[in-house]
Amino acid sequence: MNTPFTLSRNSFGRLVFVGADGTAHENVVPVRAFAISAPDYGIALMSAESKELQWIENLETLPEATRSLLAAELAQREFMPAIQRIITVSSYATPSTWEVETDRGPTTLILKSEDDIRRLRSPGALMVADGQGIHFIIRDRTLLDAHSQKILKRFL
Repeated sequence: MNTPFTLSRNSFGRLVFVGADGTAHENVVPVRAFAISAPDYGIALMSAESKELQWIENLETLPEATRSLLAAELAQREFMPAIQRIITVSSYATPSTWEVETDRGPTTLILKSEDDIRRLRSPGALMVADGQGIHFIIRDRTLLDAHSQKILKRFL
């Protein structure tokens, strides 16, 4: 797999992109076009000036070292815990405090409005925005336990 660019980290831990022409760009930011529905497809490498430097159609086409570097950077930038279970809610009126279990451990979130729960294109997928600005994902609400589904139906 030969790519027309290289990607590395500088001494400050920031991404450095070197294009086919040999020009280096520091502070590069990877951005997914379809972060939820197709996370490994359509990734743009953006300069510090918000200009697209490279379009990556599919992460799998990259050499392992580049793919690992990008995956680590994207994971750090896209903190989005997945809700696996809703333990309890303080009220069925908003704002309400939710105690949930996520793939990153138990946490509490504040739902300010029913509008903070959005349906996504993927069947059964939801995005929940809490009062602190953290976005949680429910990948498929039909796979949640009955108790969690019952609570969720009250807000949808």
